[in-house]
Amino acid sequence: MFTFGIGTVLLVLLVVLLFSAIWIFREYERGIVFTLGRFSRVAGPGLVIVIPAIQQVVRVDLRTVVLEVPTQDVISRDNVSVKVSAVVYFRIVDAEKAIIEVKDFFNATSQLAQTTLRSVLGKHQLDDMLAEREKLNLDVRESLDVQTASWGIKVSNVEIKQIDLTESMIRAIARQAEAERERRAKVIHAEGELQASEKLFQAARVLAQEPQAIQLRYLETLTVIGADKNTTIIFPLPVDLLASFLHKPA
Repeated sequence: MFTFGIGTVLLVLLVVLLFSAIWIFREYERGIVFTLGRFSRVAGPGLVIVIPAIQQVVRVDLRTVVLEVPTQDVISRDNVSVKVSAVVYFRIVDAEKAIIEVKDFFNATSQLAQTTLRSVLGKHQLDDMLAEREKLNLDVRESLDVQTASWGIKVSNVEIKQIDLTESMIRAIARQAEAERERRAKVIHAEGELQASEKLFQAARVLAQEPQAIQLRYLETLTVIGADKNTTIIFPLPVDLLASFLHKPA
């Protein structure tokens, strides 16, 4: 049988206490030190010595955390139901607050992100959700960042990943887009008719000022008609020429 002396036991206890008193924190880590249950200091990075059984340490990671926000049912301002998913990027800037002010900062941020996403997007119409996603990302980030500041958390970015619509809404948007294209085509056609009428009006004014120009236009018209190999040609006569014959004295 093996027997251990008091000295050996004390040596083992000393080694155990020594190992439990030494903490090593990486560059992106901090340690929240509590002395008899009361906050003492924020330690790290590097080697940190604590008093075993008197002081406790909570390790905190300061790197950016990627939080997947589950798909949320959102009702837009114009009463359209959509499903929205997003991702939130945040990091701890105050390790003391992240441990003391909130029990589970990750879960708390996740729940807050879900409610904030529904609240902010619910204030916008469906067209804004589809066309102004960058603005919505900024609104959600600012609202979320303000609320998490008391927890020592900084929200650096929010990205809306996907907005899912129902089949009926997709068909309605397609019909709306088609109607918009038809409207634009009609507007363009009307603008072309307006420009053409303005040009014809200007041409008529020029021809009215120069009678010789009208004769040249007649000749050009006859040339075009002759090139088409028509069997019947109608010669237009100027009204003033006919008037001279009608009013000629007998």
